[in-house]
Amino acid sequence: MRSSPVSRTRVAILISGRGSNMMSLLEAAKAPGFPAEIVTVISNRPDAQGLARAQAAGVPALGIDHKAYPNRESFDAALDAALREARVGIVCLAGFMRLLTPRFTESWSGRMINIHPALLPSFKGLHTHERALEAGVKIHGCTVHFVTAEMDVGPIIMQAAVPVLEGDTPERLGARVLTQEHVIYPAALRLVCEGRARIAGERVAVDEFEVATQALVVPGA
Repeated sequence: MRSSPVSRTRVAILISGRGSNMMSLLEAAKAPGFPAEIVTVISNRPDAQGLARAQAAGVPALGIDHKAYPNRESFDAALDAALREARVGIVCLAGFMRLLTPRFTESWSGRMINIHPALLPSFKGLHTHERALEAGVKIHGCTVHFVTAEMDVGPIIMQAAVPVLEGDTPERLGARVLTQEHVIYPAALRLVCEGRARIAGERVAVDEFEVATQALVVPGA
C-alpha cells in the first residue's frame, strides 16, 4: 500500500543579494517529506546573484526593480501581485533589504518569516556583528521570526547561539553565525509549514519539537 504524498506549502523566497540562506532553503526542500515547495524567488535587485543561482537550481526567479516604482506602496503592490499569482502560502525573507509597508506586512501576517543575524531583541537593524563586538557580548547568534510592521520585532520562532571568541573580527563572527542561519532557517520553515509554530499573542508557541537542553556558557569553564 502506497503512503499518501506529503502536503507541501508553496513558498516564495525574497532576496536582495547572493542568496546564501535561499540556497539552504532550496537544499532542504529537496528532501522527501519536507513540507515546503519553493515555487519562486523574487529580488528587488534584477542583478542579484541569487536570481541566477535559483534559476540554476530549477526554481523560477523574478526581478522586480524597486527603483522602477515611485514609492514603497506601488512596489509592494507589484510584489504582492507576483506572490499571489504564484499562489504562495508562506513568504521567506532571506537577505531582503527593503522595508515593507504596514499594509503589506498586515496582508501577509502569520505567513511571512525572516532571518536576522543577531539574537533578537538585541542588535536590530544592520551591522549586527560589528555592534556585537563593540558591545563586548560573549554570545551572539541568529533569529528566525514572524514579520510585523515594525522592523526586527516580530514573534520569535527559533534562535541559535555561537560564542564570541577573543580576537574575533566581524567577518569571522559573521561566518559562524551564518553557519547556524543555514541550520535554523529550514528548521523554522518546517515548523511553520507543519503548523507547529503558532503565534500566541506576541510570542510563538511550538508543538512537539526537540530542543537542546544544554546551556552554552562562554567563556567556558
